[in-house]
Amino acid sequence: MTVLEGIQKSAEFLAAKEVESPRLQAELLLAHLLRSPRMQLYLSFDRVLAPAEVDGLRELVRRRGRREPLQHIVGSTSFCGLEIAVNRHVLIPRPETELLAEAGWTFLSALGSGPPTALDFGTGSGCIAIALATRCPAARVHATDVSREAIEVAGQNAGSHRVDDRIQLVHGDGFGALPPEIRFDLIVSNPPYVPSAEIETLEPEVREHDPRCALDGGPDGLDYFRRLAREAASFLKSEGRLMLEFGAGQEKAVAGILEGQNWVVEAIREDYTQRPRILIAKS
Repeated sequence: MTVLEGIQKSAEFLAAKEVESPRLQAELLLAHLLRSPRMQLYLSFDRVLAPAEVDGLRELVRRRGRREPLQHIVGSTSFCGLEIAVNRHVLIPRPETELLAEAGWTFLSALGSGPPTALDFGTGSGCIAIALATRCPAARVHATDVSREAIEVAGQNAGSHRVDDRIQLVHGDGFGALPPEIRFDLIVSNPPYVPSAEIETLEPEVREHDPRCALDGGPDGLDYFRRLAREAASFLKSEGRLMLEFGAGQEKAVAGILEGQNWVVEAIREDYTQRPRILIAKS
């Protein structure tokens, strides 16, 4: 079997399993197996795969056909140009969350006096905290998560990107895990926002492999926004900002929750599909 035949047969199998973008997925799996850049495959279509490589490819493709996420199979994903390790203990970062991170580091970088400080509430893999620390080298970041396993993954990622000296990882349930006197220039969060009953309707890659605690936002998906609206202001500096990602169609409800707790909603920004996705507020 050549490289091209391996890609074609794998793509056909994945298409039959209703995997999105089957050709691309097949190429990425083979590139991972061969430890080669994906584009290098196009220069090696005639290369004959060794029997062990054929067996390895078949196993990877079978796993993907069972709807195991590609990111779990290869062990990482790209976020803001950073390679972030992921596993079943953390939410796989989505492209729209890059916009939340970008808004965060842009705000922090524009602050004048002293090293800017940020809190990543519910850090998961640590992707947002690491992006803030990487793109704003002066920043000092706290990152909390209720999952000890997630904190371990975030710590590994912070170490890989050599920002672990500027990120304080805190295992605990939100603000209660922090010193009561601490204040931040920025609080950023991509909280769970899927309504509980809708989780079973999600794609198998999400429903069966992302941690439920990172998805489940309660009966209407808004539980964590209510909590952040009640509790976040006392941990913000006077000119600080709260930046939140929310789900499709939730913008009015989230804004209403914050305004009901005397927040001023400054902006609601769209994601790559022109859907409202990011809210910025001050207390």
